Amino acid sequence: MLKNKLSQNYVKRCVIMLLGNILLGLGVSIFKLSRLGNDPFSGMVMALAERVDIPYANFLIILNLLIFLIQLMTGRNLIGIGTIVNASLVGYFVTFFYSLFQKLSLTPEALWQKVIVVFIGVIVTSLGVSLYQTPPVGIAPFDSLSIIMAKKWPKIPYFWHRMLTDAVCAVICFYAGGIVGLGTLVSAFGLGPFVHFFDDHVSKKLL
Repeated sequence: MLKNKLSQNYVKRCVIMLLGNILLGLGVSIFKLSRLGNDPFSGMVMALAERVDIPYANFLIILNLLIFLIQLMTGRNLIGIGTIVNASLVGYFVTFFYSLFQKLSLTPEALWQKVIVVFIGVIVTSLGVSLYQTPPVGIAPFDSLSIIMAKKWPKIPYFWHRMLTDAVCAVICFYAGGIVGLGTLVSAFGLGPFVHFFDDHVSKKLL
């Protein structure tokens, strides 16, 4: 009986994690639609993928595999089914939703429309991050970097480790010809409070 309950609970966590990753892919595609910049990591991957002429989703998997090696060596406890799902599928979710938006001619033209799209991207992405991270079933390779760094150098708060990894991605994105703008800034500094809100009012209650 206990084993069945544990199994059902694990399946529930995995379903919530998968939904979170789908929403995360939707959120990233909305940011991209705004043309005001993505979160630093996604923006960097998009810029580098375009520079080397490899589809975004495929390039994301390649980069995630490289980061996964670091995670495997220094943060094995952070690896789970959620790691695999995020590393291998989010890029395809982004590609699917962005293609759908283009087919529906939803690309905003006016600045105020782009700003609204960025705000929508913040809400959707924050909910996605909350749902994907709250169930303890594995952290994405890139997200694990700042956690690993915080454990290795505990005197420095996690916030600054995350800011460092995001800043490096933003710089690479800029020099690779990507867009660093309002969406980038909002993602780097503004997602936290929204993610925390969804943690308390949605994700934890679902679990």
